[in-house]
Amino acid sequence: MEPAILVITLACGMLVNRINLPPLIGYLAAGFVLYTMGIENESLPLLNQLASLGVTLLLFAIGLKLDIRSLFKAEVWAGSSLHLMLSMVIFVPILKLLGLIGLVQLTNLTVEQLTLLAFALSFSSTVFAVKVLEDKGDMQSLYGRVAIGILIMQDIFAVLFLTISKGEFPSIWALALLLLPLAKPLIYRAFDKVGHGELLVLFGLVMALVVGAWLFESVGLKPDLGALIIGILLAGHKKASELAKSLFYFKELFLVAFFLTIGLNGLPSMTDIMLAVLLVTLVPLKILLFVYTLTRFKLRSRTSMLGSFNLGNFSEFGLIVAAVATSKGWLPAQWLVIIAVALSLSFVLAAPLNAMVGSIYQKYQQKLVKLEKHPLHPEDRQIPVGNPRFLILGMGRIGSGAYDELKARFDGEILGIEHKQELVDFHREQGRNVVQGDASDTDFWEKLDRAPALELVLLAMPYHAGNMFAVEQLKKLDYQGKISAIVQYGDDAVALRESGVHSVYNLYEAAGAGFVEHVVCELLAAETVNESPAKEAVS
Repeated sequence: MEPAILVITLACGMLVNRINLPPLIGYLAAGFVLYTMGIENESLPLLNQLASLGVTLLLFAIGLKLDIRSLFKAEVWAGSSLHLMLSMVIFVPILKLLGLIGLVQLTNLTVEQLTLLAFALSFSSTVFAVKVLEDKGDMQSLYGRVAIGILIMQDIFAVLFLTISKGEFPSIWALALLLLPLAKPLIYRAFDKVGHGELLVLFGLVMALVVGAWLFESVGLKPDLGALIIGILLAGHKKASELAKSLFYFKELFLVAFFLTIGLNGLPSMTDIMLAVLLVTLVPLKILLFVYTLTRFKLRSRTSMLGSFNLGNFSEFGLIVAAVATSKGWLPAQWLVIIAVALSLSFVLAAPLNAMVGSIYQKYQQKLVKLEKHPLHPEDRQIPVGNPRFLILGMGRIGSGAYDELKARFDGEILGIEHKQELVDFHREQGRNVVQGDASDTDFWEKLDRAPALELVLLAMPYHAGNMFAVEQLKKLDYQGKISAIVQYGDDAVALRESGVHSVYNLYEAAGAGFVEHVVCELLAAETVNESPAKEAVS
């Protein structure tokens, strides 16, 4: 049946993708289809192992991109805690009311069981949220970073529950893991030595699955937590981003197996489906709670809205909580299937909601703005740009060189934009006029002050998608000046010219021309030096 599994999964993924929904919904549907064909989770141990690897690599990849300091921000740790408490306080009475009006699955549940259900339903899906953020290119946006931070805090809550549910504490040897930061220089040295090919991929798998998952599990801790922590440990290395990219397709492929296993848990009855549909009606309430909570921490209503819609779903960790609860006898076994269906339906609902969040915000903007608390969060205020003539988006080596060349001719009229705070600080120390902002993030353009004297925008960002996005945003702002861009590939240059960019600088072609020019200059200089002694001898 292995060929059927692959073919049906591919067909469902492509079909769902054609109607502009995330393929992961198709993978969930494929799981249900395969179950009707007589295939069950228990008969596919390899698929379950791959699913587990997918979640592990997902958390490892999150760790590689995570700034640990973000977890200590109030909007993350306090926001996630407050939302969890509010969800449980509100969901428990609602579930009790549904039981009183005759839903048999809830009628005989105790307050403790209802609290456990509310706890499971309070989580949001890390897998879904990260996929949506990656597809939008908003992983580094403020709302994306806040959402990821909240998800990680929720994952920590889930890990604590799983640890407590075992009825036993981790091994005393778990304390030795506190020494892991001491091994950081040795790990970084190995990271430096693995190069950029298959050894880099193998190094990442060893770090995630052995040093992270296996080591933590061997001392009684959650393996996924180990992968996350090791990812965070490696996040400060200069090749962390490259490692995340090299593992991307492994992670994506294994996550397909994860979604399949959800559908393979079994088919629900009609009453179970009806109850799952009712549970999904809690998602809008969950979103409103997130909007209210995040605005309490002085985030703009738009930022809060984007983050809340990203978190507006049920979670695979909630499903894990339900699996543990049913295996322990704390909940009836049917609740595992009910929550699996509710999880799937919440993804179906969340996909179009995330696509429409901009128009929804525009419709209710006046009411939502009233929720804001002032002064706004320091990272969520307007970005002051002054009134420059030249704007450089991306202050890496190329952007820095362009800035210095322009500065020699137009001092005081140039502004650089860079999303990495450490680079912003470096440039300011060097005397460059640079502010923090991510031009590939919709929030940046929403918060950007207008610059009437702006004549030229130079796109020096490393990714073509980011440059194309910036061009689209400049058009929306009715920018009338010139746009220049730096590209690495010829087809990127064509796309940028077609989008309205006035001049395109091909990095590799220009580098080749510059190299030849440099060599010719060196040869001419050498010939001049050689000719001089000859002339002196003749004279």
